[in-house]
Amino acid sequence: MKTTLNIDDTVMRRLKEEAARRNTTMSALVEAGLRLILVGEQASSAHVRELRPLTSWDGGEPRVDVADHALLSALMGDDEPSPQPGA
Repeated sequence: MKTTLNIDDTVMRRLKEEAARRNTTMSALVEAGLRLILVGEQASSAHVRELRPLTSWDGGEPRVDVADHALLSALMGDDEPSPQPGA
């Protein structure tokens, strides 16, 4: 079946490169990718498993507020603090 899709220029460029690298068509790559996604969704909805809790080393208390960009930059040794979101 033929169809028309709108694909971002960057994605399209990478698709063309990958198709050439694999010596296949862009259509074949797109179809293979869609099949992986669709099969993955079926598998995950058919086989739901419970996730185990995350490991805690210090009683589970956070040591850093990840929303505090200046503190994170200082702790990571960055020379300049990261810009605040929306700034």
